[in-house]
This record gives sequence, structure tokens and C-alpha cells, in this order.
Amino acid sequence: MAKIITFGISKGGCSKSTSSGITSFLLSREEKVLAIDMDSQGNLTSFLTGEYDICDVFENKTVLEAITNGDARPYIFNVKENLDIIPSNDYLATLAKTMYSNKLGLDALEKALKPVMDRYDWIIIDTPPGLYEQTLLPLATKSDEGSYAIVMFDGSMFAYYAIPKFMEIIQATQEAYNPNLKTLGILFSLIDSRAKENEAMELAVEEDYPKLKFESVIKRKATTRRLSIEGFESNKELDNAIEYYVPFVEEMKKRVKKH
Repeated sequence: MAKIITFGISKGGCSKSTSSGITSFLLSREEKVLAIDMDSQGNLTSFLTGEYDICDVFENKTVLEAITNGDARPYIFNVKENLDIIPSNDYLATLAKTMYSNKLGLDALEKALKPVMDRYDWIIIDTPPGLYEQTLLPLATKSDEGSYAIVMFDGSMFAYYAIPKFMEIIQATQEAYNPNLKTLGILFSLIDSRAKENEAMELAVEEDYPKLKFESVIKRKATTRRLSIEGFESNKELDNAIEYYVPFVEEMKKRVKKH
């Protein structure tokens, strides 16, 4: 049964798509991974598949259809050995309307994943910068092996004030839908690692949320940004690009084992 990891925060530009994509890639080196793109921008889809015309390439072949039809299997796209993705495109923005029309609840994603939950070791979910259905469904999705949320933080004051909002959503979802949901930690993904305010922000987060901050810190690198252009395969810069994510993924796996 898969362990579910949802990356989220209600602010854009905090490296949710990049982090979920690289995490999926690293985990797939040894285990089977299903990545799910719950953001209608489809950045995770493009990042892992190399396809940027996602509306045409994945027309009627996305997580929206998987949720609507209650079965993820026809919408799983193979990226490489051990790594699959359920893609997204612009039409996922209609999710709330679709759920209402089809009388679907917040367990809709869980129902769609049920037929494939035992095929994977990990399910990694990217969410949009908002606190609505596209974020709530992943958090409400239960797994016997555990459901976890990772809170992204870019070191800015805007993201700092977004943390408690996301934590409240996690708690509310835990109480109402998914009692096994746990906050795995807060991941610092610094847009500018040289910014003077980072140290103050780090201290503030550690004071507000003791022991939640990951020791690993993702620092901005040009090679990491170029991954969306160069891809993962035959990329001479790959080791440099994923340098900060390797220890993070190991720390993430250790935290999951402790829970």
C-alpha cells in the first residue's frame, strides 16, 4: 500500500512542483512511484513528461477524468521505469463544478486511487497555491501506510503567514476526513539563499512550529531551474541540480518511518 505525500502551501512560487517532481524522481530509483498533478497549471506534468502543450497532449486524459469516473487506471501515464504520473491541464480548474454536478465528496480522489493503491510504494501529490478542492482532496485521501503533508516555505513573509492557514486546513481535514493525516514537516526552499531575512524567518518558524522544520534546506541553483529544460535523462548537470534534494528525501523517508 502506497504512502501518500502531499506538497502544499497557499502561496505560489514556493517550489511545490519542483520539489514534488524531484522527490518523485529520486524515490523511483529504488521504489515504485505515482506522481499526481493537482494543479491546473500542469507544471508537474510538464516537468516530468517534457510535454508543454498539455491541453492537447492530455486532453480528456487527466486527473480530472480520473476523479470524475472514479478510476485512476486509464489516466496513468508512464514516465520511466518505476515512475508514473496522472497528469493535469487547464481544465482541472473546473474541478469544483464537476464535483458538484456529479455529487462527489472529498473522498473522490481516494476512490479513484483505490484500484492502484497497492501498485506503488509512494504517491506524491503536487497542489496549487490555494485552499480549495484541488488541495483538500489530496489531504483527505487515506492510506493504510500513512498520509502526510509537507509544508513548503520560501523564506518570505508572505509564505510565513501562509503556513498557519495551511496548518489549519491540515488539522480540519484530519478531524473531519482523514484521521491518519500527519504534518511531516516544513521544508525551506529558499528563492534567494543569500537573503539576510532568511535567518530571522528560520528562527521564527522553529519557534512557532518546534521540531517541524526539516534539517535539509533547498537552496536556489541555476542547474535545478534548468531541469525543466534539460530533463532528467542524459543530463550532465543532474547530480548538481538535485544536490539539495538527495538529503531531503532521505530525511523525509526517516520521518515517515518514525510515524
